[in-house]
Amino acid sequence: MTKNWIPRGIAFCEFEQEFQTESFTFVLLPEFSMNAFSSAVEPLRLANQLTGKEIFHWRCVSEDGQPVECSNGVTVGVNGTMEDISATDAVLVCSGVNPEKNASRKVADHIRRLWRQGQTVGGICTGAYTLAQAGILQGSAFTLHWENLLAFQERYPQLEASDQIYTFDRRIWTCAGGSAPTDMMICHIRRCYGSLLAGTISSMCLHDVARHRQQRQKSSLAATFNVKSRKLIEIAEFMETHLDELGSLDDVAYRFGISRRQMERLFRKYMATTPKKFVILSRLYRARSLMSDTNISVTDAAAACGFSSASHFSRRFRDIFGVSPQDYSAS
Repeated sequence: MTKNWIPRGIAFCEFEQEFQTESFTFVLLPEFSMNAFSSAVEPLRLANQLTGKEIFHWRCVSEDGQPVECSNGVTVGVNGTMEDISATDAVLVCSGVNPEKNASRKVADHIRRLWRQGQTVGGICTGAYTLAQAGILQGSAFTLHWENLLAFQERYPQLEASDQIYTFDRRIWTCAGGSAPTDMMICHIRRCYGSLLAGTISSMCLHDVARHRQQRQKSSLAATFNVKSRKLIEIAEFMETHLDELGSLDDVAYRFGISRRQMERLFRKYMATTPKKFVILSRLYRARSLMSDTNISVTDAAAACGFSSASHFSRRFRDIFGVSPQDYSAS
């Protein structure tokens, strides 16, 4: 039975231009993000539905051709293996949690061959891990989910990941998780088929405004805490980016031209915490990120995040996360 690539719907978008059907293959890795995957597929479906034309085809494959369990525990069926990918497909690797563990050498080697043969390849959410393993990211702009950026840079210090929501460079597409794949696909559709279709797809996704690729992934501290104190934001951002070499809180206050007591008042007023607690929590979250996605030791994670001793780090880690760093790293 031939698949119907044009789902039925009520909304319609006039589309008269000539086109050649584009095909996408999504390579599903274990524990991939269903949210990010569906955010990439839905704009393609909607393009077909709105126009009544087969503008896009898509299918899913896995390394062994077996269904893949995503990070939320739902199992997704596939249409074949990497060997079934057409020579004209754009091939996007869908990853999620534990990206280094799930970045298969076999998949990476296949992606490298496809790219060298002239095909478009890419990574969704944390798919950049597979692209890095394939050795094709040097000199290219690329991104991945902000939660994994720090660990990725630790694992691949020679590569410079961006915190943009998506990128296109040298036939390599990458995007962060969440709704960023929708922005990436809408951008592609706008470039190829115009603003009317792209804008209608955006409306159908209840995605009011498709974001520009250069938009940063993570909300600023000002937005997160609803803070209007520019001085406080400057101090907090400085602390977050210098956790391993911060110096004393008196030195930080002096650097920004205020007293330590003034700095403490700002943190209490706008963030309901103290500068000391803010620094400790920031260090703990960074250490947890490193241990989650890399093989870094507990001692090295503590040192990399500015803790003077591994025992002090372990006590703080257990207090906040309810588990020892040793057990967390081994899980």
